[in-house]
Order: sequence, then C-alpha cells, then structure tokens
Amino acid sequence: MKTEVFMGQTAIIASESMQQIMETARRVAQTDATVLIDGESGSGKELVARAIYHYSLRCNKPWVDVNSGAFPEHLVESELFGYEKGAFSGADSAKPGLLEVANTGVLFLDEVGELEPKLQVKLLRVLDGVPYYRLGGTRKVSVNVRVLAATNKNLKEEIAAGRFRGDLYYRLSQINIRVPPLRERPECILALAEFFLQQQNPRLRFAPEVLDLFRRYSWPGNIRELKNVVTKAGVLADHSEIRPSDLPPEIANDCPPRKAIAGGMSAAGSLEEMQRELILRVLDQTHGHQGKAADILGISRRTLYRKLKSFGVDMVFENPVPY
Repeated sequence: MKTEVFMGQTAIIASESMQQIMETARRVAQTDATVLIDGESGSGKELVARAIYHYSLRCNKPWVDVNSGAFPEHLVESELFGYEKGAFSGADSAKPGLLEVANTGVLFLDEVGELEPKLQVKLLRVLDGVPYYRLGGTRKVSVNVRVLAATNKNLKEEIAAGRFRGDLYYRLSQINIRVPPLRERPECILALAEFFLQQQNPRLRFAPEVLDLFRRYSWPGNIRELKNVVTKAGVLADHSEIRPSDLPPEIANDCPPRKAIAGGMSAAGSLEEMQRELILRVLDQTHGHQGKAADILGISRRTLYRKLKSFGVDMVFENPVPY
C-alpha cells in the first residue's frame, strides 16, 4: 500500500489497478494531452485529476476545478467564459471566466456530460485553440489551458442518444482513464476504512466480522459512502471496536451469504469457525508462510497473528517453506 498527497488530499493506493492508474497519471502528466476520466460517482476521479496536475509541468500554475452540473444552465456559460459589464441584468462589472483564471494552468471539468449542447460547441472550439468572446464582449480572448474532464456517464451512450457531441468526446478523450468502483478493488476498501477510522478515532479498531462485511458489500456510493459509514460508526461506537451492530443495516442486508469454499469447507457454522478454517487452509497452501497467507487473505500480518492467537494457534508450522 502507498500513501501520497495531491494538493492536500491523501491518496490511499492499495490495489494493483489503482497503482497502474497512478503510473498512467505520471506518464500522461508530462504531456499536454486532454484526459477524460470516467467512473462511478465517488470512485476517486478528482483525485486522479489532481495527481495528473501534481506530476505535470504546470503544477506551479493555476488549478481551477468546476462541477459542470453544479450551476444552473444559464450561469455555466458566464462562469466558464466570463462576461462584460452590462452583458445582462446584474452584470455591474466585467468578470473573467474560469478559462481565463486557469490560463497557463489546468482546468478540471467535473461531470462534463452535464454540459448543454451550445456550451459543448464553444468548449470544443477553445480546445482547438480558437479565441472566444466573453458574454457581451467585442474583444476575443485567447487562453493556454490544459483541460482534464471527468464523468460518471457513459458518453458513448450519450452520443447515441444525441445528448453529447461525438467530436467533443474524441477531443476530450485523447487519453481515457477508467477508475474502477470500490467493489472491484477490495484491497482499497480495507485500507481506506482503516485510514478513515484513524482520522476519526485512532483508539478504535474494526471487529473481524465488520471487515468481512466491508469486503462483501457492494458500496454503491463508493469512497464517499465508505467514509460516511466509518465516520458515523467512529463517532457513535460505545466500545473499543466497531461491530456489525454499529453499521447501517443495509450493509449486512446487501451482503450475499458466503459460498462454500472449494475443497469441502461448508458455508454452515459460525463466522469464527469459517474464518478459522479458511485461515488454516490458506496457511496450509502456503506451507505456513504467514506473510504470503496474509496477502492472499487481504489482511495484515499483524491481524493474521492476532487471529491465530485467538484460535489458540501459536505457529502452524515450525519451519515454513520460503517462497
């Protein structure tokens, strides 16, 4: 697991897929290519964009981020492109747009799929290097901006439905990075949960049953949902560990029953018995190599040692076979 900080945000990089994404971000950062980052809401798209900025040659230049769906439609254009005094009612003075504010730096357009068609055309022209007018302006503005964009929509489906321009899609996606949802990177679930718990209450720990539920839950809200669950449990827990009863009921309800493990392990019996049998079987497969077993089980070596001690097993093999 690696921990990095991008513009004040901590990135917990525990899965192989996220390590590959961050390596791609490093390579892409050295160019001025536009990057489209797609993935479910809360999966970490903005963090990837911040990583690209962090590693880029523009890292000491302006960083401007805007959520394309956060403004009413009639305000998005004025926010992006700016306006002159008197351009509309209430425009008492001229205001530069966010594109101008980001000049020489990076503009991050979050939820770019929410842009209305008229703005998609204007944005495409800016990406092609064409100067533009502020609203109500008579003087063209030229900017040197690198654009990073993110979306939780399938833009190819949006193109087919006539809601997104194909030419803009291909201009934005010179490089395309997909951020997988949290359920596809279970290593990140436990690492992030421990990180959030340390932030909230470092004296608490997770009961093994909770970690098992975390691994099997689908996390539709991704990292935001995980942080919310851990923070709430850390605040309300009245004992030394967070237990299943401290979690929202939908987490236990959403987790499917464990399937039988190949080789004869039954899904019946208590969770502790299942854990004991699984751990001992993995240790048998690794010839007693506890570090390798911990990696396969997705837990730390310290947690494995604690579990073995609770099972009354001090050492499975006296002379583990090295890998």
